[in-house]
Amino acid sequence: MEAQHRRSGEKPRLDTKAGGEFPLLPSNLRMKPDALQRPALIVADHWRDYVLVDCGEGMKQERWGEHTLVRPDPQIIWPRHGKPLGARWEDWDGFYHRNDQGGGRWEFRRPLPEHWTLRYEPLDLTFKIRPTSFKHTGLFPEQAVNWEWCSARIKARAGAGQPVSVLNLFGYTGAATVAAAKAGAAVCHVDAAEGMVKWCRENAALSGLATAPIRYIVDDCLKFARRELRRGRKYDAIIMDPPTYGRGSTGELWRLEDHLWELLLECRALLSDQPLFFLINAYTARLSPTVVANLLAELLEERGGTIAAGEVGLPIQRDSKVLPCGIYGRWTT
Repeated sequence: MEAQHRRSGEKPRLDTKAGGEFPLLPSNLRMKPDALQRPALIVADHWRDYVLVDCGEGMKQERWGEHTLVRPDPQIIWPRHGKPLGARWEDWDGFYHRNDQGGGRWEFRRPLPEHWTLRYEPLDLTFKIRPTSFKHTGLFPEQAVNWEWCSARIKARAGAGQPVSVLNLFGYTGAATVAAAKAGAAVCHVDAAEGMVKWCRENAALSGLATAPIRYIVDDCLKFARRELRRGRKYDAIIMDPPTYGRGSTGELWRLEDHLWELLLECRALLSDQPLFFLINAYTARLSPTVVANLLAELLEERGGTIAAGEVGLPIQRDSKVLPCGIYGRWTT
């Protein structure tokens, strides 16, 4: 970036807005009006060990390796293809029944292992799968499209002999962390839940990354970002999957609409002088791809680069539909 300033002959000035100082690009190098790309949907269709078999009437049937699970999904408001309304689900090992209070319970037709593994062959990754009491399994398979996107960019820079540091906030069980580390990055994985951070460590070991340069941090993401800024740390890439609502490691309250922009400002100040990418994933109905794109544009306009925003989804095996599973916003230089 400094070389670009020298070539332009224009001395860089500093943006002193909240979130720290960083050099502004000359006007001819900043984000162009056409730098926002709007792909409608990216489908995670490279899986072998995972299959979304069928969807309908608020439920989805998935094959996770050798085991088939049926779980609720609020977005599935269409009927099952070729089935009468109210038809029973067949061929399942585990069925999650939601109750009126918002929780639920698993029903198992046969004993399943406490956990098992799932491979993502395109990136040579292995993950621990476990049906949890809140219907999740520890993995969001649609995110494979983002693992591949991050991996390709990390490999390109690392292959040129340049080290890459990645910060993964709200990292959950660490699929993105493991993908980034496998590609050659040093990764800092942060989540407020100690159990999720432990699960990430297990996933790293399963993927042959037990000794990889991964920092495992149990902390409130906003507080951690502020401390990293005071320490003078910088990251080449930032990944985050902010929840709508949550609690930090010591009870701190997180509300998306109140705290996301504040966190984004801190993260902007943590970007290195030669940043690689900034990725936001979201599963909350309160955000749309356009909202995420607007946030990234407002945050990083002066850094140049391009923005893409859209949905991620999974192909449904029994018909030609796609299940939309979440949204993303990607900024890259």
